[in-house]
Amino acid sequence: MEKASLPQNIARIGLGAFLTFAGISHLTFARKDFQAQVPDWVPLNKDLTVLLSGGAEITLGLALMLISKEKKLTGPVAAAFFAAVFPGNISQYTHHRDAFGLDTDKKRFTRLFFQPALIAWALYGSNALTKKLKINK
Repeated sequence: MEKASLPQNIARIGLGAFLTFAGISHLTFARKDFQAQVPDWVPLNKDLTVLLSGGAEITLGLALMLISKEKKLTGPVAAAFFAAVFPGNISQYTHHRDAFGLDTDKKRFTRLFFQPALIAWALYGSNALTKKLKINK
């Protein structure tokens, strides 16, 4: 696999920092807001789901920042995580749940478009997307 470019490394480390911060917020000050995103069909307690997803985000964030550049699995795993939690964003929209300042359907709907951007960010920063699309050549 080709070596990641400087912008890709910046993207990877930035995403790692973002995920680590988001994970910490799951466990502390934004815990209630994240509970609003847990779909009703999830078989676990909403608070436990938030705690577990926060732990996963911290782990992914640290992995993105700290694992050797040759370890390209962290980006696709982060992308899969973003895809896996997307139903929570849809649930927040369809159930009209306010959280994170998303207090209108328009704001909640707009938020849905950020998840594909996070997926692309994870793949770009890990060099997984650029290899497939031949970006940076």
